[in-house]
Amino acid sequence: MRDPFARRDFEYEPPYRRPDWRDLQRQFTQWGNRFLWFLVIAVILLWLASGVYAVGPSDIGLVKQFGRYVRSSQPGLHWRLPYPIESVVIISRDLVRTEEIGFRTEQFARYREVPEEALMLTGDGNITHVEVVVQYQIKEPEKLAFQIINASDLVKQTAQAVIRERVALRTIDQTLTTDRDLIAIETQQELQKLLDRYNSGIRIVNVRLQDVRPPSPVAKAFDDVNSALQDKERKINDANKYKNDILPRARGEAQRILNEAEAYKQTRILQAQGDVARFVAVWERYQSSKEVTEARLYIETMEEILPKIQKVILTQGTGNVLSLLSLQELMNNKKESERR
Repeated sequence: MRDPFARRDFEYEPPYRRPDWRDLQRQFTQWGNRFLWFLVIAVILLWLASGVYAVGPSDIGLVKQFGRYVRSSQPGLHWRLPYPIESVVIISRDLVRTEEIGFRTEQFARYREVPEEALMLTGDGNITHVEVVVQYQIKEPEKLAFQIINASDLVKQTAQAVIRERVALRTIDQTLTTDRDLIAIETQQELQKLLDRYNSGIRIVNVRLQDVRPPSPVAKAFDDVNSALQDKERKINDANKYKNDILPRARGEAQRILNEAEAYKQTRILQAQGDVARFVAVWERYQSSKEVTEARLYIETMEEILPKIQKVILTQGTGNVLSLLSLQELMNNKKESERR
């Protein structure tokens, strides 16, 4: 059996050749070109992928092309031409932003006053301490993003100007007591008008005067004034309560007396009319038969008088002695016997 590893005569073995540096350089150049193209394609794909962006449920995306606004994007996943061709600005529409005037809320619920913002001059020349909270939303994101540099500073400075004007139109007593809510309402209305005039795209949600009080050196005196005003209001309310309680009862009592008087008047009128009618009837009968009428009137009068007087019966006894018999006692004894 022939050895399979034995050399065969017909097999050709090429002669040994030394490496050609030009071939190696050519191969390296081919691989380098391929890698360069791969790198360029990868960079292009990554550049195109950078145009993918997402808009949140309560946000809106404003797409700019070379710095000019071109369209808006609703919530969801979107694609734009990569930078620097197009860029996107994400703005929250439903977020309620808050600006604090006269104070600052810091970390861990700490509270810090800002006197240069809180101290305001009233119309009667007094100084009061006013702290204001302004809440607002973005109603037109396009105007806010491309016409306003800093919305927070705009709202704060405009609100300070309006609130100072409203306070300056009132006395310190009105500012501290009766017109406090009215100042907040007027401030919100005037602030909204100014922001609309500036084309800011901002909607004022609420303006609240968080704290309105006199400056610290005169706070005690103003507290006394407020206590007196509260006592005054309490006494006025008590008086109104008493008035509302006593007046209906007095009106009812007066109406009852009027009704009784009216009833008594009608009774007396009817009684007088009856007496007149009876007298006229008697007079007519008296004109027709005077003796009979006189006798009947006498008998009726006696019937009315005699039952009211005590009756005594005199009898002739022996020896010219008159016997007295009380008829009233006899009648009483008879009634007692009947009861038994």
